[in-house]
Amino acid sequence: MRVCVAGAAGAFGIKHLNAISQIKGIKVTSVVGSNEEKIKLFAKERGIGHSTANLAESLKRNDVDCVILATPTQMHASQAIQCMAAGKHVMVEIPMADNIEDSKRLVEMQEKTGLVAMAGHTRRFNPSHQWIHNKIQDGELTIQQMDVQTYFFRRTNTNAKGETRSWTDHLLWHHACHTVDLFQYQTGQEATKLHAMQGPIHPTLGIAMDMNIGMKTPNGAICTLSLSFNNNGPFGTFFRYICDNGTYLARYDELYDGNDKPIDLSTVAVSMNGIELQDREFFNAIREGREPNSSIKQCFSAMSSLNKIEIYLNKFN
Repeated sequence: MRVCVAGAAGAFGIKHLNAISQIKGIKVTSVVGSNEEKIKLFAKERGIGHSTANLAESLKRNDVDCVILATPTQMHASQAIQCMAAGKHVMVEIPMADNIEDSKRLVEMQEKTGLVAMAGHTRRFNPSHQWIHNKIQDGELTIQQMDVQTYFFRRTNTNAKGETRSWTDHLLWHHACHTVDLFQYQTGQEATKLHAMQGPIHPTLGIAMDMNIGMKTPNGAICTLSLSFNNNGPFGTFFRYICDNGTYLARYDELYDGNDKPIDLSTVAVSMNGIELQDREFFNAIREGREPNSSIKQCFSAMSSLNKIEIYLNKFN
C-alpha cells in the first residue's frame, strides 16, 4: 500500500513516518510540506521518491492509495475532504475539524464516497487505555470517574519540537478533544451534561490559556478535565481512572494501579507505540474494506460535545 504523508516534516508527521517504517507492506511514496525546498531536502534524506508543497499534486499520482494528514488544525477538514474527493482514503490527525459545521461536512463526504476516513484519536490505541477498554468490554471494570490533566508550557506558537508554528493551537478543539472522545469511548455513552470554565484570553494568541471541563454520561460516570498552556513543569496528559474495581493511572503508554504499581502491557498489542497502532488500524481497515476504530463517523460525537462546550463557554464565560 502506498501512502502520502502531508505535513511530513512536522513533529507528528515524523512520528507517522517512523511508525510506518515498522509496518510491513506500506511504502511512503510522497510527502507534502509548506516549503518546497525544505520538503524536497527532507524527502531526499528519507529516501522518498516524491515531494511537493501542493497536496493536489500528490493526490493526482497513481502511486498514492491513501493519505495521512499531519498538517495544521485549521487545514484538516478541507484537506480531508479534498483527499476523499480525489478518491483517496484518509486519516486526519486530531482534531478532524475545529468547528461542528466542518465536522458534519467530513462525515457527509465519507458517507458519499464510502472511503476509509479515520481521525487520529491516538488515545484509543495507546496500550494503557486499550488495557482499560478490554477490561470494560469483558465486564471487569466500570468507570465511575475520570480525572485528567493536560498541561503544557506554551505561551507562543511552538510545536512539540519547540519549533515556531504558523498557526495557533487550541485547548478546546485540539487538546480537550483527546479526552472528550476517550471518556465517551471508554464509557460507551455520549456525555449529556457538560459545563466548562476558561481563564483570560491571551492578548496576542487570542485563545484561553487555562480551561476546565466537566462531563457526565447517562449512566452516571463523570469526567473532570483540567487544561493549561501556562504550566511551567512536567507536561503531557495524565489520566486517573476511578473504577468500581480498582483505580488506574495512565501516563502515555504506561499504566499503574492506584498504588503506583506498574501493570504489564506487553500482551495488549503488537507494539507499545500508539501512533504505530493507530496507523496499523488505518491500513488494515483499507485492506479489509471496513470501518476503522476511530472513524470520523465514530468520532463525530466528540466534536458534537466540543461544540456544546464552546456554546456553554460563550454563554457563561
